[in-house]
Amino acid sequence: MTRDKAMEIMKDEEMKHFNWYDDHDIKPNEVGIRERANKWNVYTSDERANPISEKEFQSESEALENFIKRLRAINKFNNNYK
Repeated sequence: MTRDKAMEIMKDEEMKHFNWYDDHDIKPNEVGIRERANKWNVYTSDERANPISEKEFQSESEALENFIKRLRAINKFNNNYK
């Protein structure tokens, strides 16, 4: 997956609750992706805005696939409890 494809999915599915490459400080209950030293990390944050269940990837494509998978899950959960 590419960044453009991930952005297209996020827009088409009207996704919220994400941190796209550290574009803001970590907020509670969001999914984030970041790049550091040619490795990509995907995480989910808890209610105190602490990154949890962080996973490191060697390729950006794999990281983006995991990011979208997690983001779909958190958005589905949040939409069910509005």
